[in-house]
Amino acid sequence: MITTGSKWFFGLGVVTLALAWAYGWTTGGNGLGPITAGYKGGVGDHFGYAVLLTASLISFFLGLVALAVRDAEADALRQVAGTEGVPTVMPAGPSYWPVVAAFGVALVLVGLVAETVLLVFGFITLGAVLVEWTVQAWADRATGDPAANREIRNRFMNPIEFPAAGLLAIAVLVVAFSRVFLALSSESAVWVATAFAALVLGLGVFAASRPRLGANAIVGGLLLVAIAVIALGVGAAVVGEREVDEHEDEGEEQAPEDNVGGGATEQSAPTLAGSMAAVVLR
Repeated sequence: MITTGSKWFFGLGVVTLALAWAYGWTTGGNGLGPITAGYKGGVGDHFGYAVLLTASLISFFLGLVALAVRDAEADALRQVAGTEGVPTVMPAGPSYWPVVAAFGVALVLVGLVAETVLLVFGFITLGAVLVEWTVQAWADRATGDPAANREIRNRFMNPIEFPAAGLLAIAVLVVAFSRVFLALSSESAVWVATAFAALVLGLGVFAASRPRLGANAIVGGLLLVAIAVIALGVGAAVVGEREVDEHEDEGEEQAPEDNVGGGATEQSAPTLAGSMAAVVLR
């Protein structure tokens, strides 16, 4: 019997495999190339196709693992432990990772039709969701004490989460604002950058002047700012870059005019040189 966890992974594998085929055909693939991984034709854009195909293979593998361990159900644990009684298993707590997964799927879909960078960030988000959700499900069932389970999870993931979250936040800000600045005119980009800097300064001053402000309020405010920045970046990526006028070199444009009557100029050059030589000899 197929378990619930394996159904989820198998479904994700089927969806990403279909996306890989569609992406291959829409980016220049032909014939059976996307289906046969390039054996019977082209696959289109190699990077995007490879990312989608790898995600599909990983999902199928995790589905087989979940099917083999029976989603860590109580009866399977009893058989592995060799005990007569069923071990106590704590129910899994609420999780916000499904919401993050939905956001990652939206980034992938927008990236397929807009820009590759959004596709990459979408798959990074989905990969982080897979890791975090798996670790949370494991930690929730580690012991019978929810506090101990939370401590085990934090001890295992915090050394990885903090630097990874910092790098991801920097990358998201840089990419999002680069898309916004490229979509706006040069004058508007300066004003937007100034307004965002003023907003960050204002939020910092407000948080510093309220020492009793709760951590949840600060995190909520930062989350709202992050969502607004990401939304602006995605919208600017969909709009596209502004058209930049190419200005030719003025010297090159004036060069033909200066050469009018070039014969006289060429004839005057030796005369001038001869006059200077005569002056030096005298």
